[in-house]
Amino acid sequence: MSGKIISIHSFRGGTGKSNIAANLAAMAALEGKRVAVMDTDMASPGIHVIFGMGREKMKYTLNDYLRGTCDITDTCLDLTDRLKIKKGKLFLIPSSMAATDITRILREGYEVGDLKKGFTDVIKGKDLDYLIIDTHPGLDRETLLSMATAHYLFVVARIDEQDLLGTAATLSVARKLQVPEIRIIINKKPSIYEDKAIISEVESKFKAKVATIIPLLPLLIEVGSRFVVSLRYPESEFTKHIQDILNIMR
Repeated sequence: MSGKIISIHSFRGGTGKSNIAANLAAMAALEGKRVAVMDTDMASPGIHVIFGMGREKMKYTLNDYLRGTCDITDTCLDLTDRLKIKKGKLFLIPSSMAATDITRILREGYEVGDLKKGFTDVIKGKDLDYLIIDTHPGLDRETLLSMATAHYLFVVARIDEQDLLGTAATLSVARKLQVPEIRIIINKKPSIYEDKAIISEVESKFKAKVATIIPLLPLLIEVGSRFVVSLRYPESEFTKHIQDILNIMR
């Protein structure tokens, strides 16, 4: 297995994790990479909305694979042409938005080993350079698995005491799992804070490097997760921050 697993995580919801994962996947594909982004947040899926798939019926989802009704490669939606990506390939592996599927996965669970096998099989089956995993917030089975198998873990946090305390817990677990590369992404930074001060405090406190600091941007508020910002606005400040993250993955 030559492809890299990139886990995008946050301890709490609302950090902008899914938006970062979607844009990171799109930008990697633009550079000619073969990329899949997988939504493992089966309790509250949503990354497909950012790719413009909010109202479309999907033949197979990650839920179907975990129930054993299809192969993991059957769940891959090829978004390359839809998003006008010319060099690379971009696949989306969505989770089901159907209430029955969500309640079923919460009630019955699934074999974690099947999800791990799915990671390996989709990288091999689609010849991926990157598998980007959009995790469920907090520390649950999916998150622990995505961390344990990840080459890179990016923990997204806001300048918020609850976020930062949760980030500390996440980093502690990640180190026990021996994740090779761990970085912190500070998102939605209020303008009253200076980047240098944040980097100094965060890196000293958490003993992990800051990948980038994304300010609270009016553009993202306006967009509201309706599309992939880095594709629509390649010169935007947000896109430059996503590029910073992508540079670390190389």
